[in-house]
Amino acid sequence: MQGAQTPRICVEPKRSTTDGEDAALLMETYGNLLDPWQRLIVDAWLGKDEHGEYSMTSGGLAVPRQKGKNVCIEARELYGLCVNGEKILHTAHQVKTSKKSFRRLEQIFTNKKHPELMELVKHIRKTNGEEAIELENGGSIEYSARSRQAARGFDGISLIVYDEAQELTDDQVEAIMATAAASATGSRQIIYAGTPPYPNCPGTVFKRRRELSLTKPGEHDAWHEWSVEGTDLEKMDLGDHAKWFATNPSLGIHLTEEYTVEEYGTMSLDGFARERLGWWMPAASERINYAIDKKAWSGCASELLKPDGKTAFGVKFSPDGSLVTLCGAVCPENGAARISLIEQKPTGYGMQWLADWLNERYATASCVVIDGRNGVDYLIDKMTGTWRYKGSIIRPTGKDVIAAASQLVNEINEKTLTWYKKQEVLSESATTSIKRPIAGGWGFGGENSEPIEAAALALWGCRTSKRNPGRKMRIG
Repeated sequence: MQGAQTPRICVEPKRSTTDGEDAALLMETYGNLLDPWQRLIVDAWLGKDEHGEYSMTSGGLAVPRQKGKNVCIEARELYGLCVNGEKILHTAHQVKTSKKSFRRLEQIFTNKKHPELMELVKHIRKTNGEEAIELENGGSIEYSARSRQAARGFDGISLIVYDEAQELTDDQVEAIMATAAASATGSRQIIYAGTPPYPNCPGTVFKRRRELSLTKPGEHDAWHEWSVEGTDLEKMDLGDHAKWFATNPSLGIHLTEEYTVEEYGTMSLDGFARERLGWWMPAASERINYAIDKKAWSGCASELLKPDGKTAFGVKFSPDGSLVTLCGAVCPENGAARISLIEQKPTGYGMQWLADWLNERYATASCVVIDGRNGVDYLIDKMTGTWRYKGSIIRPTGKDVIAAASQLVNEINEKTLTWYKKQEVLSESATTSIKRPIAGGWGFGGENSEPIEAAALALWGCRTSKRNPGRKMRIG
């Protein structure tokens, strides 16, 4: 038995022909064999009208988390690059997601088994956060994690791919949409691919596109959705295996029924419904409990240089251990403190770079506060030989994390700290983070909370540490 190969909701523009078959063949030759449901998606995305123009301008794909959505995107991108010579912008909410997408497509173009594709490559840029593939035929694809600055320097884009579209905000769309104003090929397409938004999700665009596609679709709109119907979880019988197969096209192909049984027994009821069955929560349940007041945060923005003073660093590992974030805090004797985002990298780069960077600053910093599960012990092991002062390396307790979050919010409200106005990644983290309950209090939570968490740890360490290597000794 395998998952349903046709979606519960299917909205497609009229088409006379499609390049989907050619795109599927290209993908099967150099990448993955497409499942029937994936071919259905690609056929719609590459459908053409009687004039030979692509009939779809806006396409949405909502499917539960599984191995499959990215293959549809890669098939469209590979065809657009090699055959159409399109300029493509691929954006994702997180750096690690954008990088994974780049690596998958890069492997196709650098595989020695595909010399004809290797000959097409003009340049591959691997700079972290600015990955790109440029072909001799004029086609190119650039990868970017989203921010208000994400689209700067991208011109003549004919295809925009919004991966993790459930996180997409209006500010991000406004910054990116101008890139398609002057398409290099004359055609324009936008693809929104994601999963149903989780509670307190800051993104609003994906949901709005869905509502428009389902109620008043334009003649060039497409929407494909695998999802379970219902509003009352208690009455939906989520343990019904038939529902699992109806909402997961890759179940029985790439996703096993046994693993789904494990998910059902482990995840919360609403989490399983949303993540595995594609459930869209009723609108009435959406109320975001943001941790930081946006107006207060904006009031702390500064374009002044970082002040001199006592310094500390905060390191936060993501829950799955795939990402590490480094922030700093400076607390001068007089005046407001300053928090800064220093670096954010996938842990696939290893920990040596971070250990070396911190070890070089032992003589000038008071402490390093390191929080997380995966990766913490390994990092500390590389630092203990240098950070010998007792208490200079701190692993915060739950109470410490609560105290750090509360202190940061209080200082924002009281304007006793500043942040550099051009640090948009830090700002986005601060303004989208929600309150995550911790026994006896709360900490920062949400899909992009690591930067503000690391900043809070750095500030807390700076305020509480008794060590201050930069203090001048006073005599007499």
